[in-house]
Amino acid sequence: MHHPVRSGMPSHDLGTNGWSKPWSDDAGGACVEAKKLCDGRVALRQSTDPDGPALVFTTNEMTRFLAGVKAGDADFLC
Repeated sequence: MHHPVRSGMPSHDLGTNGWSKPWSDDAGGACVEAKKLCDGRVALRQSTDPDGPALVFTTNEMTRFLAGVKAGDADFLC
């Protein structure tokens, strides 16, 4: 059965290949994994829960998020 790609869907429905770990903690346990989808969207998941939900972002959303992080807009989180 084909599931439409949506934010919050089980990560395993997006397949097991193509996930990478561009961000990880120093302890080597909890990592954010990212996957570029065929339509250009980006999915993120928690590496310690690979069957858990994936957050799916449009290219524009991810571009704006990364630009904001680079500009320091998320510094309050640290």
